[in-house]
Amino acid sequence: MALQQKLSREFYTQPDVVSLARDLVGKYFFSCFDGVLTGGMIVETEAYSGTADAACHAHLGRRTKRTQIMYAQGGVAYVYLIYGIHALFNIVTNVEGTADAVLIRAIEPTEGIEEMQLRRGLPKVEPRLTAGPGLVTQALGISTLHNGTDLTGTEIWLEDRGVQVPDDQIVAGPRVGVAYAGADALLPWRFSLKGSRWVSKANPKYSV
Repeated sequence: MALQQKLSREFYTQPDVVSLARDLVGKYFFSCFDGVLTGGMIVETEAYSGTADAACHAHLGRRTKRTQIMYAQGGVAYVYLIYGIHALFNIVTNVEGTADAVLIRAIEPTEGIEEMQLRRGLPKVEPRLTAGPGLVTQALGISTLHNGTDLTGTEIWLEDRGVQVPDDQIVAGPRVGVAYAGADALLPWRFSLKGSRWVSKANPKYSV
């Protein structure tokens, strides 16, 4: 039987957000609302560091109504709206007071696929179902109402199902939509599963 273990608070409070973002590729991301389970395997992530990363919303200790949740102890959701339409889901990491986060950009759907199709309005299973950060949240029924949700709870969580992704199957490259960040825009902090059809067609406007 495959390992199915919900990720613990200790996983999320690791100090190296970049390593954590890489390790999330191959983990599973789920939501369960009104008894309906949806989710799948993470195939693309991006790391953001509040300490010294000009691409991060909380760069230089910036605290706003939106970014305040990023300073919480790791293991809660940071969900914000872009274009006034798409909610993007991020995992707050590290210890309280350090604003690190990982954006979940894409998943390979495995559970509740029909429900995800209904939420996305798609008649068939195709990459547009979950191959992009705004698509993932819509498919999983996640909105800004879930900002601050405890990821060790029963509504939104991540699991280790024993999938080991070797380094040669991870593609590391620059993040999307952060050209304004200067040299930090070139950091190879975007991680994806090599050859996966579910990796996003990167929209340059999405960043954290």
